[in-house]
Amino acid sequence: MELDFLPNRTTKATPAPITIIWDWNGTLRADLDDHVAALNATLPGLGGEPISVETYQALHRMPIRDFYADLLGRQLGDEEWHAADDAFLAELARRTVRLQRGARQLMMGLRARGVRQSLLSLAPHERLVGEVAKAGITGLLERIDGRPGAAVASKAPAMIEHLRALGPGVDPARTLVIGDSVDDAVAAHAVGAVPVLHTAGLHGATRLATAGVPLVDTIQDAVATGIAIIASGQLAAA
Repeated sequence: MELDFLPNRTTKATPAPITIIWDWNGTLRADLDDHVAALNATLPGLGGEPISVETYQALHRMPIRDFYADLLGRQLGDEEWHAADDAFLAELARRTVRLQRGARQLMMGLRARGVRQSLLSLAPHERLVGEVAKAGITGLLERIDGRPGAAVASKAPAMIEHLRALGPGVDPARTLVIGDSVDDAVAAHAVGAVPVLHTAGLHGATRLATAGVPLVDTIQDAVATGIAIIASGQLAAA
């Protein structure tokens, strides 16, 4: 893929490299249908009914335990919740890891042009690392960080630590966060990065529009839009 929107690396007074921090589920990984199917395999055992893709995109939120409570109309006890979460993850693990269309080629092109790339997700860390390896893109990422412990409500604290771990060479104003949730935008703003959200993931366009940041249909458009914002020197509106 031609990345004509990127500046030539050899131009005079080349600025610090652009950094892209990718989200995983629903962003690089094309797994919306997988998540809905895994959830629908889990809900009947809890007394719930299967839901549609549209309902999933409209209601999905973190922490996932609260998402279940919204769907079931009741809170889950600890034992019941852990069993449901294990069942969901087991069902999801049986599904092939697929990337969004053109994702690998896009990432390879970005790397060739000197763009740094990393991955931050609230998925369990060990599972995340394994899935990324199956997708064949580990070598394109400088760092991969998943959730090390219990589920959390926001990615913002993890984003702060992730950016710090990438090192002092990363300029937040030249960092692009690409995701599929309002929380991805919140996390980007927490570090002064540029957020761009896309509509091909786990959250629907109506919800994403409430974030007040650029909203596009594909990850390719997200890259082009975000880099244009960085090149202009103006951060996306909060």
